[in-house]
Amino acid sequence: MDNVFANRLSSARKMAGMSLQDLENKLEKYVTRQTLHKYEQGKMKPDSKALLAMAKVLDVPIDYFYSVPIIKVELKNIDYRKYSSKISKAEQIAIVEKVIENCERYLELDQLINPNEKVEYFIYEMVIESAEDAETAAKNLRDVWKLGYDPIPDVVEMLEDKGYKVIDLEAPEGFDGMKADVESKKIIVLRKDANQGADVVRKRLTALHELAHHSLTFSKNLSDKEIVKLCHTFSSAVLYPADMAKKELNKDRFHFYQNELILIKERWGISFSVVFARALHLKIITPFVYKRFNIGYRERGLHLNEPGKFMSKEKPVKMQRLVYMGLSQEILTINEAANYLGMSAWKFKEQLHQIV
Repeated sequence: MDNVFANRLSSARKMAGMSLQDLENKLEKYVTRQTLHKYEQGKMKPDSKALLAMAKVLDVPIDYFYSVPIIKVELKNIDYRKYSSKISKAEQIAIVEKVIENCERYLELDQLINPNEKVEYFIYEMVIESAEDAETAAKNLRDVWKLGYDPIPDVVEMLEDKGYKVIDLEAPEGFDGMKADVESKKIIVLRKDANQGADVVRKRLTALHELAHHSLTFSKNLSDKEIVKLCHTFSSAVLYPADMAKKELNKDRFHFYQNELILIKERWGISFSVVFARALHLKIITPFVYKRFNIGYRERGLHLNEPGKFMSKEKPVKMQRLVYMGLSQEILTINEAANYLGMSAWKFKEQLHQIV
């Protein structure tokens, strides 16, 4: 148990993005850095007051320090979307620890409630070397998953239905997403929207960007920057198929209007910038027109507050569904269900309304 507490304290501290010195400061030196270090080495145990203080500062229940995960998670093949270079090393460590903690609960619940789940991962065997290759891969995904030429109503829901474990994480604004493997499971991590009215189009693109990293094999001759661009091409092409883009945007035109772009956004769930990137890639517009669009887009402040709204939640719900299934079958108690969802039992009871 001493080692369990030591490991869990270290994990909670890292999830909070704190160093030992930061934690000492937050505890107002009630517990010194040296003592905290001894806790994490398993050489000392805290008294009840220190335990309560640490739980409050680290925002975890006291039970967290003594809970032993049934499934020990090791993340492999971690890949951040390159926008994540804007987050610090401490923030990256915090994100990884949060993902591990979420995966431990998620996979344990999955094994308990849904052990024989069938997955339909998309794997594209051809090596990606060019934008045309990425376009072909996107078309193949739509064919394999039988998506046709219709807009995708909810990308996150689609990925969960195919067996991907999608995790919504509270993370800094500099973080967009990441992918990782846990044994045979495919993990996609997205940043949780801070406000309920957030524009979801970026999140849809990011989810498919991480899918690209899971599914595609890129030429070893490509740089990281080139791979990011090809992932963007793939995800954009999945969202807005080439045939539909060519039909709707039409090459024989002189102007684009904001109201038209809003209609496209609200139908396909893509931003104005993605529409124009598709138009450039498909040679519907010239590089000169694309440059003019980007200049005007920023001058009008549209990159900060783009009009139009795609009506989709883009929130993972698979884990919640498993919890309620476990409750309905009396496999889980209310306390266990609350623990899997990472909330207190009393808070979970408040929102639990049994119908039958």
